[in-house]
Amino acid sequence: MRLILLGPPGAGKGTQAQRLVHKHDLVQLSTGEMLRAAVAAQTPVGLQAKDIMASGSLVPDEIVIGIISDRLDQPDMKNGFILDGFPRTVPQAAALDELLKKKHIKLDAVIELRVNESALLDRVESRVAEMRARGEEVRIDDTPEVLSKRLASYRTLTEPLIHYYSERRKLLTVDGMMTIEHVTREINRILSAIGAVEPKASKAAAPAKQAKAGARKTAKPAGKKAAKTAGKAAKPAPKAAKTASKGVKKAKKATRKTVKKTAKKVVKKPAKKAAKKVTKKRAKR
Repeated sequence: MRLILLGPPGAGKGTQAQRLVHKHDLVQLSTGEMLRAAVAAQTPVGLQAKDIMASGSLVPDEIVIGIISDRLDQPDMKNGFILDGFPRTVPQAAALDELLKKKHIKLDAVIELRVNESALLDRVESRVAEMRARGEEVRIDDTPEVLSKRLASYRTLTEPLIHYYSERRKLLTVDGMMTIEHVTREINRILSAIGAVEPKASKAAAPAKQAKAGARKTAKPAGKKAAKTAGKAAKPAPKAAKTASKGVKKAKKATRKTVKKTAKKVVKKPAKKAAKKVTKKRAKR
């Protein structure tokens, strides 16, 4: 399964990505983490990114694509991945499409978590107020002011991706304003509907076992019945043989009788004629 999660900051992409990772044994690909890992490993692309990151500049798209390309070749990618934080722009999406095409990797879906921006700002304000009330430290990037800037950047740079992936029939939209559990269930439902979720081996094996058991049950009665039927069919054979033997004996007797009668007739007639001739000769004398 290969997915991209889209949505403004605070939409819950990170939470849903983690749930999908655990449920389907996927790898969550974060461009920030991949960049840091590539720099630490001192890969050729990582060394290029190191100097750019040290200067505080944005890493060019071609370097980010190169890091993603190296990561996709790792053996732990066999079950699939979820891209988190990339692509952020249409040119990045086009470059990613070209990379996946070269590697013969199919992108299953782009899931958009659609939320109400006003509701997001209310959520952040409530969370910040609660943290301050508990005496907890509030992150600099977790305030309504910072979120407003991030939302403006999202609308300008990333929101056009919704149209981009919609045209390519990859976009699936989920109401991100539902509860976390409802969002999770809806994501899994639509992934099953498009066939992105493969059945587990245990579930797939169950019908096969049932089919084997059914075949055994069916085969046993069939064998007994066949044996009984064969036995019944075999029993009349001696009767038929006896009947045939009787018929032969009767035929032989009838033939003998016919031959005897015929022989008697043949013998009697010449004998009678001969007797008559002798009588006539004696009379003449």
